[in-house]
Amino acid sequence: MENSPKHNVPMKSAEIITEEISSKQDIKTASATLKENNVEEIKPDEIRDDDVYFKPVVKSEDIIDEMESIDIHEEDKTVSMEFETQQDKMLSPNNNVDDSESSYDSKGDAEEDESMDDKEKPKPDSPDSNPSTSAWTEKAAAIKNFVRVKSEVAVHTFMRRLSGKMNDDNAFHDERDDETKWVETPKAEGKSSIWNPLSYLKMMQNDDTVHKVEQTNVEPELEPVVMKGRIILYTRLGCEECRECRLYLHGKRLRYVEINIDIYPSRKQDLEKICGSSSSDVPKVFFNEELVGSFKELKELDESGELDEKIRHLIDVASPREAPLPPFSGEDDASSKGPADELALIVRKMKPCIVKDRFYKLRRFKNCFSGSDAVDFLSSDQCLERDEAIEVARKFASQLFFRHVLDENLFEDGNHLYWFLDDDPVVSSQCHNIPRGIIEIKPRPIVEIASRLRLLYRAILEAYTSPDGKHVDYRSIHGSEDFARYLRIIQELHRVQQLVDMPREEKLSFFINLYNMMAIHAILVWGHPAGPLERTKMFGEFKYVIGGYTYSLSAIQNGIIRGNQRQPYHLTKPFNEKDNRSMVALPYAEPLSHFALVCGTRSGPPLRCFSPGEIDKELMEATHDFLRGGGLVVDLSSKVAYISKIFNWYAVDFGSCEKKVLKHASTYLEPQLSEALLDVLVDTQFRVVYQTYDWGLNN
Repeated sequence: MENSPKHNVPMKSAEIITEEISSKQDIKTASATLKENNVEEIKPDEIRDDDVYFKPVVKSEDIIDEMESIDIHEEDKTVSMEFETQQDKMLSPNNNVDDSESSYDSKGDAEEDESMDDKEKPKPDSPDSNPSTSAWTEKAAAIKNFVRVKSEVAVHTFMRRLSGKMNDDNAFHDERDDETKWVETPKAEGKSSIWNPLSYLKMMQNDDTVHKVEQTNVEPELEPVVMKGRIILYTRLGCEECRECRLYLHGKRLRYVEINIDIYPSRKQDLEKICGSSSSDVPKVFFNEELVGSFKELKELDESGELDEKIRHLIDVASPREAPLPPFSGEDDASSKGPADELALIVRKMKPCIVKDRFYKLRRFKNCFSGSDAVDFLSSDQCLERDEAIEVARKFASQLFFRHVLDENLFEDGNHLYWFLDDDPVVSSQCHNIPRGIIEIKPRPIVEIASRLRLLYRAILEAYTSPDGKHVDYRSIHGSEDFARYLRIIQELHRVQQLVDMPREEKLSFFINLYNMMAIHAILVWGHPAGPLERTKMFGEFKYVIGGYTYSLSAIQNGIIRGNQRQPYHLTKPFNEKDNRSMVALPYAEPLSHFALVCGTRSGPPLRCFSPGEIDKELMEATHDFLRGGGLVVDLSSKVAYISKIFNWYAVDFGSCEKKVLKHASTYLEPQLSEALLDVLVDTQFRVVYQTYDWGLNN
């Protein structure tokens, strides 16, 4: 026998076909039959037993049983039922199409099968009428159809899970619905079905659109009162009555502009002139130019009914000129004040003269300069000898104005290439605190910058977060002068010195506060990450340049605060041995820092400000609040402990096993519960259940 070049199935020999032809037919009819079947004439002695005897016919019931055994997903009953329906159609007696038309990619639809019933059926003597050939061809087509459907479902499910769009509670039901939908979807008439995994990206976008539409159907929150006038609220740090006044105005849905006299000290004198009292007498509320008074007087107006009349006046009347003004840009900001930096003035003049694209070690570097060009410029502009110009250029490099493109040296005369800090591709594309141009003010000590940052961070928390620190008003932060001042402060970090020499308490409090504000900054710029891919991007690619080196959120947490430890699901440490940032890392991991770092999630700890003088005490309080607020729930009767997922991700920081992790966490519970848990852990095995982490935004 020979194989058909089209179907790769055994074909009948010439002798067999000749025997099937009636004896009344002449030789010409037999020859015509041979030509129709593309069979060459062979000799009788070349016939083998395998060619004479047919293979056993496979029944349709056997094919269906075998297809069901191939289905490895027992739970996908819907897909199996749809698949069996397609098989029944393919194996039905009415499906008498040619083998070449039985492929799924050409004409596998039921509509086309019905249209073929009206056509002329194949002759009984045709090789297509062979039950063995037809059964094996249909079986191959059925397997191909089965694999294609399963591949579509698998790719769709995998990509949805990878993007984090699937709800964990309804994941199983969503998968079954998607599988049923893809099986039942008919092909476009007249078009071949081409399987392309990239087409599922569009489908995922449609799923996101549906999800967003569902979210918009949720009942919206009450919007603030729209008014032409303006409310000004004077406050100060640590004022309990100021906090109550904020909550009261929020309850009335009244927007206001807060002026903290500790952040804007020049407003103290203005307040004293208007009120005629001490500046410490806050809060003070102004409706346009009218002084409403303190929080107590505000409530009295509300009780008497006069407050509603004043609110209606604010809605209709704009604020006059004599009313107190909101803080203007740069008001009382030390970032724009200070002695001039002579080196910065020289660099500003030198940069446009020597920067251009160059080739170095078979690579092309953009916006760089060679050491010889820098020396030539300094020699001519500053009237220096070449050796003196080299020393001045090295001083520039030590002050972090520029660095070698491959970090090979500090500065050398010759063909070595260097980048100015803002021309570094990583700094210019990923760092969000790089200033526009060169700052002409001398860099301040890191301790001073950390102090100003801590004061501003505390004011932002009091003004724009809930009293418990678990909810953040991102919309109000984004448009405030406080956040604009924060952006100016972090620009001073790109050339700070003495990071390595900072004491442990100063370094720990500074980087915890910076991490929390940096996460808020990332959410305001990029939005809240919707899935694991977006979260990975935010933690790894949103960066600040500090002391000439770039730091991401992950680098600050795992590289500095955790003492250069591997982050979860990573094989390498953030800083290698040759990385200069490793010298900034703390000597050992700080386990309690996990209850102080906030990345904008609902399951994370509440926001709070940390100071170097009481950092250890404040970390203990933060741990107490987090664990007692639901981070660790112990059921002594059933011997089950429900603990935050943080203890699973960073188990190496708390203990080598779950029992040690429980002992470590139990020390921060209430004394009675902690003692009972420790007694039970001595001779009883507790079952640990990690709580589901809610990645939703803490707005």
